[in-house]
Amino acid sequence: MSNIGQDTPRLPASGTHDGFVHVRGANENNLRNVEVRVPRDAIVAFTGVSGSGKSSLAFGTIFAEAQRRFLESVAPYARRLIAQGHTPDVEFISGLPPAVALQQRRGTASSRSTVGTLTTLSNSVRMLYSRAGDYPQGAKRLESDSFSPNTVVGACSQCHGLGIVHTVTEESLVPDPSLSIREGAIAAWPGAWQGKSLRDITTQLGYDVDVPFKEMPKKDRDWLLFTDEHPVVQVTPERDRVAKPYKGRFWSAKSSVLHTVTESKSQMMRAKALQFMHSGPCPTCSGTGFRPEALDVTVAGLNIAAFNGTALDSLAEVLRPLSVIERDGQPASEVSASIAADLLERIEVLTALGLGYLSLKRGTPTLSPGEMQRLRIATQLRSGLFGVIYVLDEPSAGLHPADAQPLLVVLEALKAAGNSVFVVEHNMDVVASADWVVDVGPRAGSGGGQVLYSGPVAGLQEVSASVTRKFLGHPHTIEGIREPREATGWLELDGVHLHNLVDLDAKFPLGVFSVVTGVSGSGKSTLVSQALAQTLRGETLDQPAAGADSNGQETDTETNQAVIGAVRGAGGIDRVVAMDQKPIGRTPRSNLATYTGLFDAVRKAFAQTELAMERGYGASRFSFNVAGGRCENCLGEGYLEIELLFLPGSYGVCPVCHGSRYNPETLEVTYEGKNIAQVLELSVDEAAKFLVGIPAAARSLITLREVGLGYLALGQPAPELSGGEAQRIKLATELQRARRGHTLYLLDEPTTGLHPADVQLLLGQLNRLVDASNTVIVVEHHMDVVAAADWVIDLGPAGGDAGGRIVATGTPERIAADPDSRTAPYLAERLGLEPLVT
Repeated sequence: MSNIGQDTPRLPASGTHDGFVHVRGANENNLRNVEVRVPRDAIVAFTGVSGSGKSSLAFGTIFAEAQRRFLESVAPYARRLIAQGHTPDVEFISGLPPAVALQQRRGTASSRSTVGTLTTLSNSVRMLYSRAGDYPQGAKRLESDSFSPNTVVGACSQCHGLGIVHTVTEESLVPDPSLSIREGAIAAWPGAWQGKSLRDITTQLGYDVDVPFKEMPKKDRDWLLFTDEHPVVQVTPERDRVAKPYKGRFWSAKSSVLHTVTESKSQMMRAKALQFMHSGPCPTCSGTGFRPEALDVTVAGLNIAAFNGTALDSLAEVLRPLSVIERDGQPASEVSASIAADLLERIEVLTALGLGYLSLKRGTPTLSPGEMQRLRIATQLRSGLFGVIYVLDEPSAGLHPADAQPLLVVLEALKAAGNSVFVVEHNMDVVASADWVVDVGPRAGSGGGQVLYSGPVAGLQEVSASVTRKFLGHPHTIEGIREPREATGWLELDGVHLHNLVDLDAKFPLGVFSVVTGVSGSGKSTLVSQALAQTLRGETLDQPAAGADSNGQETDTETNQAVIGAVRGAGGIDRVVAMDQKPIGRTPRSNLATYTGLFDAVRKAFAQTELAMERGYGASRFSFNVAGGRCENCLGEGYLEIELLFLPGSYGVCPVCHGSRYNPETLEVTYEGKNIAQVLELSVDEAAKFLVGIPAAARSLITLREVGLGYLALGQPAPELSGGEAQRIKLATELQRARRGHTLYLLDEPTTGLHPADVQLLLGQLNRLVDASNTVIVVEHHMDVVAAADWVIDLGPAGGDAGGRIVATGTPERIAADPDSRTAPYLAERLGLEPLVT
């Protein structure tokens, strides 16, 4: 709710703005009556420790209010079709132009979404092939839609444009043919009651369910597994002869699997069904997804599939000669030259942002949030918008320092086009290059929410309360640097083949803290989060399960599976823990307290109170996920979806429980003066003091604070957590467990979303794991982390096909002195060493 009275109208924006956006009375999240003036037509960096309130100011207040004002000008009927944000808790904002938010988001789940479709480059490519392609003699010119695997006229008739086909065989449906149907031979059939029903129906149809499946006649086996028929018979359940007969419909194993994959809304059910299918490249289109007639057309000797599969930096070289009107002394088509020139210009923006290693066919599910955001920034450069505010969320995320400079050039280009650029950022290089800085703090959560400084960057050094100031200017000392530990053994991978890794040999020391670094796209995540994780656990980090993405959509399974010649040294590892940035839950019912397990201890403590015992309340009474103690009006959600005629649906606080999630009787029970709903509202920092008498909860809270998450509320819904926060919650959950040693921890960019001060906390926790006889391997660009490692593996020398090789290995000092490493100069600067002279 706004802090303005119900009958007080929201003040309109001022007609004049004196070159500044003026915010007054901002109380969004932890902001405390903030007033600040921020210049327009400038690059403004919003800084502060993690959870200080900088995003609440930039996104939750400034952008949210700009969006609200714009949508108020849209017709109510059209407004209901637009996803709308919330109304920010702010008294007044003047000088506010329209705003565009480019936030950190993971790639779209659909396997049909690619770099080409996201940037709309695919539209121009299709037009290029349609109008300027070299056709076989006598072939008819194709329309542009024929060069898209996502259209009816362009998609391969067998795989429907996906390039992957899923098939079932007797071997996949019946993994153990020595079993009978009663014993579960047809593993692809559902379990529980449905499976028993299908067995009873099969018996009624006259098949012997007690003979080993392999001894059944082939025609019977084929019918049971592959028929499309669905006969209905009357069945009396074998398990209960007195039960009432019912009409049962037969489903073959194939029909059951295909129906589950295509129709089920349960991700778990789809993933289970996919286990009974073989996935591979479509034989008709060779995995390209295109029809043969489209593949016969070429541009510069490349068919549409090869063109889409070429890295963008190489594609620029292909397009450059096509973009001129006169080629080799001969006039070229103005249309083809114009299309090629437009493509070249747009691709060069992407390569300047360090994305030249990507190809147009690269699926968005495989992109990091940082890559997605930079693709959107490049698209905005072509939009031609003028006078808007671009609000960016850590655009440097996932960028090696060598790739940060081109990003700064692009941000300057947005400003030069007449726009304002507001950047929420922790990268001190980006902050130092800004025109203005807004520092929020001094601490996180309830200890933050104040604007400590708003002005030119140099002036921040005079603000003693600022935690950020000491990290500006590249200090040459860093906490966490120590004498390198000696390896207790080596884990070796030989002949790794995956993406741009070609016959790569890699050695990882055990018992120490290692960092894998290198320029963006060099193959770091491919090596650690995929190849290494697959080898040791049979799974990947930040990648969909083989054969399906997070929504069960088909993915390119062939390109996600590593081929490794040999593995040595794995005997020294008892356990592998992969801590990625995937959400800790997909619904608001999952939160920090439930994921870490501390809520179990809290509920038990409530159940042991005098009133709870008197009423017979057990621990489950204090769960909002089950009937009993929860509010039944909102089913423990705390809010209800409100449908509005001609307006978009919105969420409102439950009028019965007022957002508490529990019924009145449950809320009458208190522990140390607070009910269960009030405990969930506490921040980790507050709860650490309040729950000190519950040892199991106290241990969890200590580790959560140690990884810099003291500002989060215990009941913070999982969908509201960033990827970096989710990863650190997983780290804290692991840290609170009993030390077992000989565990390998794999982390992919754990510093995402962390202020430099919080990076120091993270390093302390990672070193704790190593000191307990474990091994930690981190993919990271942050030079503070690289400098604090015992061992560094530097990949490169560039991204994409020009990368995938180990350029240098050794201690940080050794890497800093390697003339072939692009990481060397930045690491040398961080270590306070003399830069290399080349």
